[in-house]
Amino acid sequence: MPYHHKVQYYETDRMGITHHSNYVRWMEEARVDFLEQIGWSYKKLEDEGIISPVLGVECHYQKTTTFADEISIEVSVKEFKGVKLSLAYVMRKTLDGTEVCTGSSEHCFLDSDSRPVNLKRKYPDFYEVLTQLSQFCL
Repeated sequence: MPYHHKVQYYETDRMGITHHSNYVRWMEEARVDFLEQIGWSYKKLEDEGIISPVLGVECHYQKTTTFADEISIEVSVKEFKGVKLSLAYVMRKTLDGTEVCTGSSEHCFLDSDSRPVNLKRKYPDFYEVLTQLSQFCL
């Protein structure tokens, strides 16, 4: 299920257009929501001792958005390799489906000592969910 974000006035610049940095924030909002939807919220991950730093982010802007536009953000698993996870994002205006931005983010999974976590061994349920979702790319 897509995540929805309504563009706030403070997210726009003097021209009334959403500042480009906000799309990365929206990707994070959508990622948090996505993890909740698959049963592995950030809170649950952190309670299990897993941290998931961002390794990289990429955005491709296609159309502008403005104050009060509602944006639908679809998140999918682009690639999962056990320790590294790449997510893909497609942002559209909810009103008419216009694609406004696509992006991706790359993450890894570490323990509290910043060592890579073997999800397959330590968290097989989480590993299985991500493996299954990686079969369905946007």
